Amino acid sequence: MDLKNIYGSMGISPEVYDYCEAREESLRERFRQIDRIFELNQLKVLSAMQESKVSEACLVETTGYGYNDIGRDRLEEVYARVFRTEDALVRSQIVCGTHALATALFGNTRPGDEIFSPVGLPYDTLLSVLGVNESQGSLKEYGVSFSYCDLREDGSFDYEAIRKGINDRTALVTIQRSRGYSQRHTLSVEEIRELIAFVRSVKPEVTIMVDNCYGEFIEATEPSEAGADMVVGSLIKNPGGGIAPVGGYIAGTEKCVKNAAARLTAPGLYKELGPSLGNNRLLYQGLFMAPSVAASAEKGAILLSAVYGDLGFECAPGPSEERHDIIEAVTFHDPELVKSFCRGVQRAASVDSFIRPEPTPTPGYAHDIIMAAGCFISGSSIELSADGPLREPYTVYFQGGLTYYHSKFGVMMSLQQLLEDGLIKKEQLL
Repeated sequence: MDLKNIYGSMGISPEVYDYCEAREESLRERFRQIDRIFELNQLKVLSAMQESKVSEACLVETTGYGYNDIGRDRLEEVYARVFRTEDALVRSQIVCGTHALATALFGNTRPGDEIFSPVGLPYDTLLSVLGVNESQGSLKEYGVSFSYCDLREDGSFDYEAIRKGINDRTALVTIQRSRGYSQRHTLSVEEIRELIAFVRSVKPEVTIMVDNCYGEFIEATEPSEAGADMVVGSLIKNPGGGIAPVGGYIAGTEKCVKNAAARLTAPGLYKELGPSLGNNRLLYQGLFMAPSVAASAEKGAILLSAVYGDLGFECAPGPSEERHDIIEAVTFHDPELVKSFCRGVQRAASVDSFIRPEPTPTPGYAHDIIMAAGCFISGSSIELSADGPLREPYTVYFQGGLTYYHSKFGVMMSLQQLLEDGLIKKEQLL
């Protein structure tokens, strides 16, 4: 059987197949450029592992207190080398990206301090951590305030507003690299470098943290090489390579990492405790695979942009635009299109492909969320997934794919679902 027939046996109509194949063919040169970044980042990770002398002994588990866990300690050394930082905290005890960010924020602020965001409100779940949304145990309850300024309408930094927003109490500036559930563009490392330089010119001693979720290994450098004191992320996104079963990381200055470790464990314990519980091999192997997986996810996002952009939908970024994370946003202006799209992506899943996603209340979010996520690791957004809040302008966010061809199948099946639901016409694909 040829590929077209195989896709047909899996539910993809000839019209959808031909339409997507034509868009894929136009992206060959773009994919080649991505592979060059993948190659560079693969060598960066491999070099860090070799320089840190990772051995078979590093893959052995520990339990209890986790004292003298050579694998855990060596992994944190590897992360510090990869991100070009003084130190790193990489733990399976960090349960998600929001937890990693909260640990970094609580550890590096004190009562009376203020946190400032120069790029608008952060991702929905962090609003509860900050106390923007009233939540028990928030930073606001501990006397840490929060302020922000928006980007300009053209997406550029509002330097005058930033200058006014930084005050005597500003102790930490947080920069969200990715778009989150917003319409703004994802920040490049170079844009982050310029923003950090400006912030330092206003207040040199301020601590600067970058939420690096979804951005790792998409560029040749990381925000930690652009002057950030800390970069923070989740291991069930890019750096876990779809293999890490849980975890998060904080890489940065020795002081910032120690402050965060005191919050994760306890003052005086810092990084000395925390057993690996048999996860060491998975975390090492996930990091080793991460550049490849991130490149595959990026290619899938670009294909999605080309496929839906040519149908007239608003796609960000466009297929020819430079990318700085793995997320593709498609704005439908119609909740039924969002639901149909997510149901199509779910049909392409390796796990739970028979499940029908429905919008539902979700902890940390103000609106019902619909999520397509048939994953080996529950909630992993480096695996093929799509989600979005049921609110105007009804945008869906597509990300992940452990292999490019799984991402491609997800793009095809999402389009197939829209076709079957009568939300696009067959003539549009001809």
